[in-house]
Amino acid sequence: MTDNPHGAMFRAIVPHQHSRVTYVELFFDLVFVFAVTQISHTLLAHFTLLGALQVTVLFLAVWWVWVFTTWITNWLNPEKTPVRLLLFAMMLGGLVLSTSIPAAFEARGLWFAIAYAAMQVGKTIFLWLSTPPSRPRTRMNAIRIAAWLSTSAIFWIAGGVMEGQSRLTLWAIALVIEYISPAVRFWIPRYGASSVADWMIEGGHMAERCALFIIIALGESIVVIGATFAELTWTTENVLAFVSAFGGSLAMWWIYFHIGAEAGSEQLSKSSEPGRLARLAYTYLHMPIVAGIIVTAVADELVLKHPGGHSDLKTVLSAIGGPLLFLFGTILFKYSFRRFLQLSHGGGIIALCVLAWFASELSPLVMSILTTAIMIVVGVWESISLRSGPAEEYR
Repeated sequence: MTDNPHGAMFRAIVPHQHSRVTYVELFFDLVFVFAVTQISHTLLAHFTLLGALQVTVLFLAVWWVWVFTTWITNWLNPEKTPVRLLLFAMMLGGLVLSTSIPAAFEARGLWFAIAYAAMQVGKTIFLWLSTPPSRPRTRMNAIRIAAWLSTSAIFWIAGGVMEGQSRLTLWAIALVIEYISPAVRFWIPRYGASSVADWMIEGGHMAERCALFIIIALGESIVVIGATFAELTWTTENVLAFVSAFGGSLAMWWIYFHIGAEAGSEQLSKSSEPGRLARLAYTYLHMPIVAGIIVTAVADELVLKHPGGHSDLKTVLSAIGGPLLFLFGTILFKYSFRRFLQLSHGGGIIALCVLAWFASELSPLVMSILTTAIMIVVGVWESISLRSGPAEEYR
């Protein structure tokens, strides 16, 4: 047996001590570097209203399977061999999931659905079986989660069998089931809902894991910028577009990491109900942040390839929409632990909306430069306004 009161497979939580992210967790994340790349390329290839809806469903699925795995590995100890084997199996499922993304609404829909459902239900059953009988509330929490995910799995598989609009509808139902389940604390008939105390987590580890996913998304945007620029004939316009795209990625990193990420980790570690805060700030509110980075990467590729002329609707929506999603997510994320709306982010959102009003009259290059300038101003503005430092700010 083990001296760990939580169970042999569980992470030992030591007060005032941050659990580091393990190498096997970082190895697992590599699959999702590929998944993010697949999503951005699929959006670029299907930039229509229907295509955007389909890609949104795929993105929400990828984010949800990753963040649920993050919760599982926050409870379980990835240094234990069975947990490592679970993550390796999840990597295989993640590769099937990722390779199915471009044709998920065509020939590979059933493969996508089977991989997703197997990953979600499989790891939850593993959590259930890994929980010792001495922790009945934790075991019951795992059973509740498995019940919800098994219900959604029916719609995933049914959608994979169906085609066209039916697949989109069934998968959307599956996502609604999964996304509302934490909000209702996995309530099931007769047994009721889990308590927030059942979601006790190691806050610093959760914050670091989600910050690493932001790095994954930003890294994918850097890859897109570099790979696209390398294939072009270098002209003055292309070079300026390259510098603007890179500057935009740096601004996003600064806005998220300079103060917000560390402060969020500190607040989560000190919270008396870290599970409740993690559910809001890291499970839900990180979605628009990641989505904004992915959409911006699509815009970067469009601008690099076609910097001149008037901006078409696809370029305007991605170039303005990406930073808007990012700022919308970060302002809500920071509000969840600061308890005030960051004025710099609100100013950036307003500026982007004003820019969208006449963006079609601008060239893609000029629009890219202006959006990058807005993001840089937001980062500098926030840094100056919070110059006293996080400790003073949160006091």
